[in-house]
Amino acid sequence: MSRFITQPLLTRLKLNVIFWTLLKTSAMKKDIHPNYNKSAKITCACGNVIEVGSTASDMKVDICANCHPFYTGKEKLIDKAGRVERFQARIKKASTSTKKTPGRTGKKGK
Repeated sequence: MSRFITQPLLTRLKLNVIFWTLLKTSAMKKDIHPNYNKSAKITCACGNVIEVGSTASDMKVDICANCHPFYTGKEKLIDKAGRVERFQARIKKASTSTKKTPGRTGKKGK
């Protein structure tokens, strides 16, 4: 026994070796894992097709790296059920409104 390794540490090391040996030799459960497709296709709305590995065979996405505004630097409005038009109409209505809001009169009320 080395002078740097004490008896309790040596016992712990032996137990770790036994534990990891048992862990490696234990078998995984069969027939519970999904099938892995090495060439799954992801199709974007812009027409870009990407091949990746996945458990799903085909996927369809709205935005990919080729058409995403963050990566392209172009502004692109993605509209879901007319939300953008409703927002723009609300902003337009607010900017054309001539309502005056009550402001301060400059006098302090004590």
